[in-house]
Amino acid sequence: MAEESRRYYEGIGRRKRASARVRIYLDQEAGGNFMVNGKDVKEYFPRFGDYLALTGPLDDANLTGKVDVSVHINGGGVTGQTGAVRLGLARALVEYDENLRSALRAGGHLTRDARIKERKKPGLKRARKAPTYTKR
Repeated sequence: MAEESRRYYEGIGRRKRASARVRIYLDQEAGGNFMVNGKDVKEYFPRFGDYLALTGPLDDANLTGKVDVSVHINGGGVTGQTGAVRLGLARALVEYDENLRSALRAGGHLTRDARIKERKKPGLKRARKAPTYTKR
């Protein structure tokens, strides 16, 4: 059966410059597949710590291996993408079952990390780095 015709719950996650659209599928066909941009999650995010962060919401909801997850992500770097997928997954799980909100909130999965790159200021080299001061 094609992915498009299956029932899913969707959540959008953002972190730094990364944006992720996460869909979870909870049907008879669900076997724990976790795909990111058409690749397996362990292939797309090879670092073990990233994998633990990504599966954190599923662990807290006790749904590891029971749902299929499909992610489309763009922008940002590895850390930003990891955070975006984690937030999107948590939001999709809350859309599926509102009772999971307290467990996901306690795990810190529903908090949007608002830290972004600070803008460059006029007269400076970067956001805060000033040119070298010379007295003469």
